[in-house]
This record gives sequence, structure tokens and C-alpha cells, in this order.
Amino acid sequence: MTVVTMQQVEKALKRTVGRRGMSDAEIKNLAVYLMSFFGYTDEVIDNRLTADDRDVFYMLEEEGLLTTTQEEVLLKKGKLWRIHYWILKKDQIIRFAKMDEEGAEQRDEAAQVYDQVSDEEWARHKASGGSGGSGNPLPKDETH
Repeated sequence: MTVVTMQQVEKALKRTVGRRGMSDAEIKNLAVYLMSFFGYTDEVIDNRLTADDRDVFYMLEEEGLLTTTQEEVLLKKGKLWRIHYWILKKDQIIRFAKMDEEGAEQRDEAAQVYDQVSDEEWARHKASGGSGGSGNPLPKDETH
């Protein structure tokens, strides 16, 4: 299960709704407000929200931090009951939190080693068939 920290939520909010002119204090309050609904879960039932809460959630949905889903349950009397849920998009929050100020994702330091490999080395690796330099191409999967 993916876990987001309060710091990641604050960074993601700063990269999204922060562009609308919200102060750091307002962003911190919004992060606390948002996480007070979700806590350690991924979803919140819509019935729990007030109209004002729902307006905030719709704004956060527009920014890509929340999404919705619904479930249909057949009641004993034969009536169909729809239950609406709000889902915290943790992967998106983590992605926004990793972005630098200009909006580009910060690269993992370990991944930056690939930037240091010369074009000649990449070409040599490609010419060898990508098999680690042995010259033998990898066997083909017969299922495809």
C-alpha cells in the first residue's frame, strides 16, 4: 500500500492549488484538512462530506489529486442504492511532490548515472543486441 506523508501532500498542493495564490499557511491548513478525511485510508464516502467539503474536493479533483468512484448495491426491497466515494490519488501526489519549482520532475540521483554514459557506449550496447555485451541476442519468447 502506498503511503503519502503530510509533507508530500503540502508539496503537491503547493504545485497545484498554490499557483492560484494560496499562502504557505493556507496550503498547510488545506493539507491538514484533506488528510483529516483520509487518514490512513485511500477513500472517503461522499455522504460524510458537507456541501463546503464537497466543493473543496471538486477543486482538488480538477487539480488531479482526487478522483471519484461509485458502487451500486441492491437493497432487500429491490431498490438500487448508489454509494459515491472520493479516492486520494497517492501516486499523483507523490509525483507532484517530486517536481521542482519549474514543474519538471526531479530525477532520482541513481538514475542520473545514465546521463553520464556516452553516446558511443549506448551505440555499442545497442549493436551488441542489448544482451550485456556478449554479442548473443536474447532468446525470443515463443508465446508472442
